[in-house]
Amino acid sequence: MLSDAAALPDQDNFQQLLGALDYSFLCAYAVGMYLSGIIGERLPIRYYLTFGMVASGAFTALFGVGYFYNIHSFGFYVVTQIVNGLVQTTGWPSVVTCLGNWFGKGRRGLIMGVWNSHTSVGNILGSLIAGYWVSTCWGLSFVVPGAIVAAMGIVCFLFLIEHPKDVACSSSPATHPKSYENGTHRFWPQKQALTEERSKSLDPEMQCLLLSDGKRSGHQNHMVVLPADGGGGIAAISFVGALKIPGVIEFSLCLLFAKLVSYTFLFWLPLYITNVDHLDVKKAGELSTLFDVGGIFGGILAGVISDRLEKRASTCGLMLLLAAPTLYVFSAISKMGLEATIAMLLLSGALVSGPYALITTAVSADLGTHKSLKGNSHALATVTAIIDGTGSVGAALGPLLAGLLSPSGWSNVFYMLVFADACALVFLLRLIHKELSCPGSATGNQALFKEH
Repeated sequence: MLSDAAALPDQDNFQQLLGALDYSFLCAYAVGMYLSGIIGERLPIRYYLTFGMVASGAFTALFGVGYFYNIHSFGFYVVTQIVNGLVQTTGWPSVVTCLGNWFGKGRRGLIMGVWNSHTSVGNILGSLIAGYWVSTCWGLSFVVPGAIVAAMGIVCFLFLIEHPKDVACSSSPATHPKSYENGTHRFWPQKQALTEERSKSLDPEMQCLLLSDGKRSGHQNHMVVLPADGGGGIAAISFVGALKIPGVIEFSLCLLFAKLVSYTFLFWLPLYITNVDHLDVKKAGELSTLFDVGGIFGGILAGVISDRLEKRASTCGLMLLLAAPTLYVFSAISKMGLEATIAMLLLSGALVSGPYALITTAVSADLGTHKSLKGNSHALATVTAIIDGTGSVGAALGPLLAGLLSPSGWSNVFYMLVFADACALVFLLRLIHKELSCPGSATGNQALFKEH
């Protein structure tokens, strides 16, 4: 947002031009995400991710090249943003699929919560880089991040290992006498007698995914059982098939509103701080990174809680419930001084980003391995893309609505954010009820993913 402002000439309608740039990127990202998951499900993750990162770096740098070549065509920047939004959609489905391949459900919330902190770290670094050159040489605010992204794409190509099977690795020590595999997953059961007994009670051609001991033994079992042919010929899931997985639609709509709130903060927070606390652009950009610092802790906390309670929807619902009044208080307390703004940035960042992080990581991975898939391992990217793509619609709407409401007062922007947060909670109520009404002998997640 900071560097975008510097990229435009000094015009009275600069806010509208900024909104158009942001909106073009976010709309392209939202539309492209639905296609990206379907494509990524059918290509090697390493190649797909490398292409996306190198292309993203190139088009990010191209935006900054406009400064050095004195390009003042607004259409040039809009087209660059659109293409950049499309190629960036290759990232999230790929990385969530890769993480889902390596880690089972047992501590997935914690592991992915820690891993997801990279998004906040990237936001912080991006804001700091943009703020450093925004007043002197704004082109470098794009060229430098673009070069970093492209370089990391090469690193991914050289070192990324998509799946444990690529290095002859399994999720459990190979001391057990028998294993089950589906062509891409291989897991060794920890209690042979238990798994054999359960397999008899289930349809032998449709064994369920991610079985766990109802009494929750010291080590949870994560295994896939398929027919003897190994499942290697199973086709990737279709878009409509992914939508039919229980919970995908609810979590997608919840993320739409949760991401609306998060991206409104991401794009408009520096300007809000500048107006309320009367700081210059550079200092406002630096201070706004505290929202992402709070987001790091919120994502990890959401993962830990959901792992302990084994209730993903309820964890998201609790944080959304607390976030609504916090956002309202933010609008009042932040006007009391810099210290109050810092405290509310950290708290709001944790409560807003917690559900967002949990849904786009652990929940997406859980749904992508739902037992209704009948062992189809080619679903993670498509499910992740549907959830994040729907969320990206909210990411596009949030900054746009903020731009329309901010001239009438920042209070109206915060009322919109509180309403969006409440809508996100509403879409989870059915899943929360199902988790809480689960019998004591079964875990919340088992109840949630037991449908169909």
